[in-house]
Amino acid sequence: MAKMNEYVAAIDLGTTKIVTLIGKKNPNGKFQIVSQSKTPSTGIKRGVVLNIEETVASIQRTVEEAQAQSGIILSDVFVGIAGQHIRSIKNRGYINRDNTESEITAEDVQKLINDMYKIPIEVGEEILHVLPQDFIVDNEPGVRPIGMMGRRLEANFHIVIGQTASAKNIEKCVNRVGLKVNDLILEPLASSEAVLTEDEKEAGVVLVDIGGGTTDVAMFYDGIVRHTAVIPFGGNVITNDIKEGCSILFRQAESLKVQFGSALGDMAPEDKIVTIPGISGRDPKEISFKSLAYIIQSRMEEIIDAVNYEIENSGYAEKLSAGIVLTGGGALLRHLSQLVKFKTGYDVRIGFPNEHLSADCSEDINQPMYATAIGLILKGYDQVSHIEKEVEEIIVKKEVEVTPEQKEVIRTNVKKSSIMDGLKKTLANMFEEKDMEM
Repeated sequence: MAKMNEYVAAIDLGTTKIVTLIGKKNPNGKFQIVSQSKTPSTGIKRGVVLNIEETVASIQRTVEEAQAQSGIILSDVFVGIAGQHIRSIKNRGYINRDNTESEITAEDVQKLINDMYKIPIEVGEEILHVLPQDFIVDNEPGVRPIGMMGRRLEANFHIVIGQTASAKNIEKCVNRVGLKVNDLILEPLASSEAVLTEDEKEAGVVLVDIGGGTTDVAMFYDGIVRHTAVIPFGGNVITNDIKEGCSILFRQAESLKVQFGSALGDMAPEDKIVTIPGISGRDPKEISFKSLAYIIQSRMEEIIDAVNYEIENSGYAEKLSAGIVLTGGGALLRHLSQLVKFKTGYDVRIGFPNEHLSADCSEDINQPMYATAIGLILKGYDQVSHIEKEVEEIIVKKEVEVTPEQKEVIRTNVKKSSIMDGLKKTLANMFEEKDMEM
């Protein structure tokens, strides 16, 4: 069996599919996906677990298949979270430093960030992400604080909040499969990591991830996340409209959408029809391509209007030089880019995760539908690398030999610690504790 610590694993819990990926970074800085598994999702609707048993069974299938493909036994994973319960707020925080003669350090910044996790929110909610927007030192805005002198350190934050019960249900399902959740990562942030370039993030761009149950939005400007949102409908509502409008089965409607659908009714051919078998021996139905396209366009325009609403409310509508990047399974709908450009006025492209993948990855994985899962691998790797760097720095400072068991204790403490200065105190005493005796 391969060593798990060389790899990062991720699970994307979607409304229509559950994906498990295992990957590692190669010497060229690209990611090699050594195992991928996808299974239909049951028990999840619009990003929220509604049936624990069905969700656990679906996760179990993908995890077992991924482990069998790679020969790697997983112990922990990074998992995406979305759903209509996700909301975001703006907040401003500050700390007053005692020693104004010393430089502002990364620990000071981290303390300010961690203070944001303590702000009052609604009962039953928890803070998922705290994203700094800009920093102020002694009333001087727009600074890079580390290395500066100053007494008062302030910052504006974008804070992502979700329901505690939804997060706990996701963790419970993953735990039931015998895995530990390393972190719950907001899905649009993961997708952004996979398909957006650094230039786009700097110029100003909107990531729109169209999934089966939700449409996730993440907005960047000056390389910083400025706005996030989860719109509580996606490709499945389009499929349901086709089902109702054409009086056919849901699976037939999904097949029609994928094979023959278009987001622009005017672009659909006038003279083409598709014949759908009747239900239980009834007469078959003939559906014109144009009628199908107008059904799709009507609902897709509603989704685009919701995206436009988020753009206008963000305050960055005039600063999106790189326009919109579409990803997710719904992004491949014919003529969708043209419709989005027409409705929003922004340049549009389809986002593929190929920039981060090694050359030997299969073409199957280089698809918009895998953007979230690949983004989870990327963000997970960054977290793991940061933790390992902290661990190695601690060991080097102690100048002692450390057994694998002792190193794991250090790693666990690094993961658990939430405030950097508290972390240093904890780790400074670790070698004196009973379970770390030499």
